Amino acid sequence: MDIQFYGANCCVLSSKGVRVVIDDNLEELGLKTVAKPGDILLFTGSHAASAADPKIVIAGPGEYEVSGLSITGIAARAHIDEPNSKSAAMYRIVTDDVTYLVTGHIYPDLSEDQLEQIGMIDVMIVPIGGSGFTLDAGGAMQVIKKVEPKLVIPTHYADDALHFVVPQQALEQALKNMGMEPKETVTKLRFKPAEASDATQLVVLTRS
Repeated sequence: MDIQFYGANCCVLSSKGVRVVIDDNLEELGLKTVAKPGDILLFTGSHAASAADPKIVIAGPGEYEVSGLSITGIAARAHIDEPNSKSAAMYRIVTDDVTYLVTGHIYPDLSEDQLEQIGMIDVMIVPIGGSGFTLDAGGAMQVIKKVEPKLVIPTHYADDALHFVVPQQALEQALKNMGMEPKETVTKLRFKPAEASDATQLVVLTRS
């Protein structure tokens, strides 16, 4: 599947007429929604009702089979949750022999049960903006080291076009704090397992 980034935590995975739209709350932040009728909508936390006519809206734990995709929602503590709460969801998406993980705004202390549900991951989409709202560089690295994905795509960092309630850290500073150099910066990515390295790599997607 092709992956495109639209700002905040919103990414779109698309292939052969199937579109998975992740965390499209862009209208709340000053941009236009990217969701279209027939899309599969995933939300990792609380969200407003979508104006589109989606194929399905997935907003919590469970197992889903839709349009040839296997999607598993994994209950998680949101970054702003109390210790025993789990109001967020991570998503494991499997298609075309590639496995994706969308973390959302989780607290970084993943349990052994969560890691077992996550399993082996090719591509992980993870926020890095911090400021107490979501994962910062340190929290993102904590999750990366536990999951050990082949490729990381960072999201939810400072962007002048977006009106975040809590200011987010700039991409360059977050990556510096993570100690990771981008393999490349592209507008669209299709992960190719044969090109993966033994070490986790990071790719920056420019906002579409």
